[in-house]
Amino acid sequence: MMGKVTLRNLAAHKIRLVLTAVAVILGVAFVAGTLIFTDSMNKQFDDLFSRVGKNIAVDVRAKKVVGGDDGQSAQPVPASVLKALRGVDGVKDPQGNVNGYAAVVGRDGKIVGAGGQGPPQIGSNWNTDGSFDLKAGRAPRGPGEVIIDAGTAKKGRFSVGDTVGVVSSGAPQRMRIVGLIDTGNLMGASVTAFDTPTAQRLMLKPGYFSDIEMGSTGPSETQLRDRVAKVLPNGVEAVTGTKMRDENKSDVAQIMGFFRTFLLVFALISIFVGAFIIFNTFSMLVAQRTRELALLRAIGAARPQVTRAVIGEAVAVGFVGSTLGLAAGAGLAALLQAQMGDAGSGGLTFTATPVIWSYVVGIVVTVVSAYFPARRAAKVPPVAAMRDDVALPQRTLRIRVALGSLLTLAGAGLIAAGLAGNGGNPAVPVGAGAFAVFIGVAMLAPVISVPVVKVLGWPFARLMGAPGRLARQNALRNPRRTAATAAALMIGLALITTVNVLGATMRASVDEQVNSQFGADYLVQATGGDITADAAQRLKTVPGVESVSPTYEGTAKIAGQRGTYMSGDVAVIAKAARLKLVSGGTSIGADGLMVNESTAKDKGWHVGSTVPALFPDGRTEQLRVAGIFAKSDLIGSRIVAQQVYLRHTVRPSMDAVLVNAVKADAPTRKAIESALHAYPNLKVADQSSLKKDARKQVDGFVTFLSILLAMSVIIAAVGVVNTLALSVIERTREIGLLRAIGISRRQLRRMIRVESIVIAVFGAVLGMGIGVAFGAALQNALKSQGLSVLAVPYGTLGVYLVVAAVIGVLAALWPAWRAGRMDVLKAISTD
Repeated sequence: MMGKVTLRNLAAHKIRLVLTAVAVILGVAFVAGTLIFTDSMNKQFDDLFSRVGKNIAVDVRAKKVVGGDDGQSAQPVPASVLKALRGVDGVKDPQGNVNGYAAVVGRDGKIVGAGGQGPPQIGSNWNTDGSFDLKAGRAPRGPGEVIIDAGTAKKGRFSVGDTVGVVSSGAPQRMRIVGLIDTGNLMGASVTAFDTPTAQRLMLKPGYFSDIEMGSTGPSETQLRDRVAKVLPNGVEAVTGTKMRDENKSDVAQIMGFFRTFLLVFALISIFVGAFIIFNTFSMLVAQRTRELALLRAIGAARPQVTRAVIGEAVAVGFVGSTLGLAAGAGLAALLQAQMGDAGSGGLTFTATPVIWSYVVGIVVTVVSAYFPARRAAKVPPVAAMRDDVALPQRTLRIRVALGSLLTLAGAGLIAAGLAGNGGNPAVPVGAGAFAVFIGVAMLAPVISVPVVKVLGWPFARLMGAPGRLARQNALRNPRRTAATAAALMIGLALITTVNVLGATMRASVDEQVNSQFGADYLVQATGGDITADAAQRLKTVPGVESVSPTYEGTAKIAGQRGTYMSGDVAVIAKAARLKLVSGGTSIGADGLMVNESTAKDKGWHVGSTVPALFPDGRTEQLRVAGIFAKSDLIGSRIVAQQVYLRHTVRPSMDAVLVNAVKADAPTRKAIESALHAYPNLKVADQSSLKKDARKQVDGFVTFLSILLAMSVIIAAVGVVNTLALSVIERTREIGLLRAIGISRRQLRRMIRVESIVIAVFGAVLGMGIGVAFGAALQNALKSQGLSVLAVPYGTLGVYLVVAAVIGVLAALWPAWRAGRMDVLKAISTD
């Protein structure tokens, strides 16, 4: 019988339950979309790695002496090793690889394809290892020939036989396209390949390889690896092809794992917000059906049966919401892939994981949110069916206030402990603390709402007369309901506000750092590849240029700690970075080292201390501390003598070039840019453009996070619609009486709109207050990481407040329209 009651209730309250299902759909869509998207990307990477290097049994490479060496810091393998490998029994077709940066210059003088932070521009020598197939033409055979991937050829409108500019190191060289490569789906990357001598000259150094790969004529990978290892010189190692492929997959898996976790955090936030709405909806539904539930008790239904009936409705809503959310998630995953351009062209992959988690999340969240209203429904006494003024009993707020205060204080304590950085991962206590604060403030919201709503509603009561006063009283009538509705909006806006405060703080901090620490007139950097000596030489010939000083970046283990360092003309670097010397000087000689004050203090170093440094070439050198400088965000913690860097680097690579001019003005900058016109991978920046570029990156990051968090605000807006719609149904008789005593339809709709605006603005004020507090706390904790200036974007927050009011107006449209269309006599006669 109770099953029939559940089905009839679902059929009788379709509109109410559809609004509840929307919250489930949106939350589940985010979870399903994230899982489908990352599964699809992982499948693309698996397919890629199954093709690239599939015939490699053993790979020979430089040992990673300095932990975490990347392609730039690791040393190349001498070509003499390739000759030795040809004499090893079991080795099949050993081939040396040359890998680096190379890009095709389009007809407009710009690099074809996405550069900078986009998909990589891969340069290599052409090998016949089966990784890629020639789609057209032939292999390159000389210094003036190149083959490119078919995707790049299509973007640049090139074909076999065309002459193009190719940039790697130095100015672009004119080369003839002799072939096109079929790379399949290479995640949007471009591939440019040359013959081996040309590739070595452009990207490495003649007589060296990035690594050497080989197949096997019969021995297992392990056996062949051991045989190969016996003929290798010091500093070179052999690994099996399986290990090499697993390492590549592991690197990608780490990136995709982080990305999945990142997106799932926002999905969980959306679900958390949706839980408030579901709880609110079922609470109101149960309250409206109190007499009906009492009649069920009176005719013999037991408490557990009533509870199960309400839970059954929640299961049905969760199931439908999860099903539609899963479908919406597939659409979201497709949208994410479309935003990645060529990198997301592999299609969607569907596994059981997103399906299972979609139903688990959707149904569990709905049932848990509906559990407490279901328990309250079961406690309705049968005798209540005989009364006209029956209502669910309301608990006192004392316990709620006490528990909310305790959670808020405990959460604040956890956040403070995490930000103090007393060891461990600070994200755990900060995340737990933020969650506790949100729950605590949500529990305190009914108490907070009374004075705040009185203040927010006062202007409407004064300006709009009766509709304004009634709207204010309606919002105050049930503080629990008002608080639960506003809490959903509070969470979304609190997080968005935190992100915007951090974004404004980052922008202000970068501006302050550039103003105080960047003393050069211009900075030349490469968006890809290297800055070569001929480019630096061209800068010296520009009229008005006073000095040109290249800087380098290297990696070393200094006193056992791996890290990067800057190198170059130390005196020029110190002047350009406006370094404040604490002790010593900038004349560091051929074996000198400068460190910042905090590093010297932690290590117990002083001017004259000798420090061991292990470099990627496997050699150790004793460096002398010649100077100690104050904290510099632009320089980092170490500067090493240029001679040291050059002694341990096979192919020196300029990280940037510092340029000072007689007069830093627009004509001088234009002259510098003209001198570098032949180098499309080089970019000239001054103070203003450095700040502009940094702001652009911060703005992009803030916008990306805000868009993700906007899902929670959309769900909260649905909650406001839900609450108002159910509130209108609940107050049907009251609305009829108001119409009977003379209130017009326009006034009635205005009353509901004002009530919605007050609730939405209350949630926004509460959320933005919490967000500013969180942002200030994070800035204070991250001062040592460069966030030195706290900035609150008051203009943006003002816009958010207006947006909250607009959300209130839009959310009230349908409930207000429905209230205005009620039949007066039927409304008055409603029980």
